[in-house]
Amino acid sequence: MSKLKIESVADEKPIKLNVELSASVHRDLKAYAQLVEREGGGAVSDPAKLVGPMLKRFMATDRAFARARKAEKAGQILLKS
Repeated sequence: MSKLKIESVADEKPIKLNVELSASVHRDLKAYAQLVEREGGGAVSDPAKLVGPMLKRFMATDRAFARARKAEKAGQILLKS
């Protein structure tokens, strides 16, 4: 089977964040959690625990975000808090 982008869920101290998802996104999230389990990534007790790793992966592969972060660290403020 193809390699999933999210292979497992890290056990870190969580920060509570409330988000609203469409029903179709929630169904896909549940299906993704089942695939992670089947691929040997461990049991995902709550599909919502995948949201953090998915966002992390998304931001890590977003080139425009990476350029903005690099410029910010170099002293050029591009991102506003």
